[in-house]
Amino acid sequence: MKLIVNGEPREREAADIESLFRIEAEETGIETPQGIAIALNGQVVRRRDWAATPLADGDRVEIVRAMQGG
Repeated sequence: MKLIVNGEPREREAADIESLFRIEAEETGIETPQGIAIALNGQVVRRRDWAATPLADGDRVEIVRAMQGG
């Protein structure tokens, strides 16, 4: 399916947010979802809801990592 992930068009075979996170994490070297926030079409999705939140063709997903610093 066609998704926009962090502003970039992607073809992904992911049925839900959790599956997409696993694919993206593997490609970027993220080892744990700790400190990660995901928004689907502008709405933050709680981590406990990732597996129950389906994706649809054309969805916009933002995956961000909290960083320390100033």
